Amino acid sequence: MNMPHRPANGSLSRRDILSRSALGFGSVALSAILHGDDQLAGAADPPQVTNPLAVRAPHFPGQAKHVIHFFLNGGPSHVDTFDPKPALAKYAGQRVSENLTTERKTGAAFPSPFKFRRYGESGIEVSELFARTAQHIDDIAVVRSMYAQVPNHEPSLMLMNCGDSVQARPSMGAWLLYGLGTENQNLPGFIAMCPGGLPIKDNENWQSAFLPGTFQGTYIDSAHKEFRRLIENVEHPHISSRAQRRQLDLLSRWNAQHRRSRPDDRLDARIQSYELAFRMQHDARDAFDLSREPQSIQDLYGPGVHGRQTLMARRLIERGVRYVQLWHGAGQPWDNHENIEQNHRKLAGELDQPIAALLTDLKQRGLLDETLVLWGGEFGRTPTVELGGGGDPKYGRDHNHYGFTVWLAGGGIKGGTVYGATDEFGFKAQENPTSVHDLHATMLHALGLDHKRLTYRYGGRDFRLTDVHGNVIHEILA
Repeated sequence: MNMPHRPANGSLSRRDILSRSALGFGSVALSAILHGDDQLAGAADPPQVTNPLAVRAPHFPGQAKHVIHFFLNGGPSHVDTFDPKPALAKYAGQRVSENLTTERKTGAAFPSPFKFRRYGESGIEVSELFARTAQHIDDIAVVRSMYAQVPNHEPSLMLMNCGDSVQARPSMGAWLLYGLGTENQNLPGFIAMCPGGLPIKDNENWQSAFLPGTFQGTYIDSAHKEFRRLIENVEHPHISSRAQRRQLDLLSRWNAQHRRSRPDDRLDARIQSYELAFRMQHDARDAFDLSREPQSIQDLYGPGVHGRQTLMARRLIERGVRYVQLWHGAGQPWDNHENIEQNHRKLAGELDQPIAALLTDLKQRGLLDETLVLWGGEFGRTPTVELGGGGDPKYGRDHNHYGFTVWLAGGGIKGGTVYGATDEFGFKAQENPTSVHDLHATMLHALGLDHKRLTYRYGGRDFRLTDVHGNVIHEILA
């Protein structure tokens, strides 16, 4: 490790002190604990900088103000959840190839092992896997004609979350903070909850990329119940809150002095992140404390980790957090190449009750009209059975980016609607093919943002979440 250079006069430069204090101030950013406002009495106010998280007006009035995104990592099967295909039963065991390239060898038509039935006044068919969610189908718009670009997880994850399958780009949550700011200055505006976490390479799905770092998602490990373990380094083992406040004030003065002659948005973002991290501690502790909820509400969501994190999501958007992403399938993904009946049933069993509870809870509290809920993965799965090396069926399905399903509910969405369709077997989007850029453009529109005007200049070019693509799907908007 290289030690900072000490000048001959014995003093330390700003760079030296930052270098020596990197780990300490990193802890400050996530560990300053407010036991009460009285601890801050007499503390000097830090120098003021532009707040990039301040609330900004949308391009036009939008009904939605917040987003909760259920992301089913690995790719749930559309033909087993929200896109019934009776033809698969009719031609079961027969070759029905569409001559579409898949990653692995597949065989004959593989009927869904799950029963579908019609729900609500709209009569939309939903699988038994999501029977509780289906009780809300009249508030849901099902898009059955999604398509992605490649049948690989990593690029498709990036495409769905960041709008680009090749290069690192800001995630949708980061774009939303950039466009609208956040209503609660004491909590992160963009939170990603993923029990146990994902491999480092997948954390790019809640990054800010070339946008200022303030807009990056804050990762919460919702596998833990203890507050100090939910957020990494939330508690400092040695330094009191008052001492951390003094350190932070001193650092803020140095930064402010530095920026007077060297204006830099990145420095503003760093200053703001330190201040937010300090301010958030009291509000965050309250927001994640589920014991404050009546037992009836806790029972509604269920006892598992996904019930807890979904209830946390409601508490967060209730407090003004702009974008909450709930990952499901990090440990055991929806990537079921074999035994899909057993595996999909287990996974859906973890998620169906929390989703239904959230929609019920939001509606009862008058929050559904201003909260946009998105459900889906990075692609779908083949309607044909995947084969093993010896040609024997594995009773699972391969990746399918040619056609899959997502659904939306809440703010700005016309419930009880179905948009688009795949072919009779579910291979490929056939009616109203819908790209991920179309989906993002539509979500931004519901939030009052014109996807063509939400741009950020970087490297001599104006970038946007939808790149140079995307059309708003007006048919599913209220």
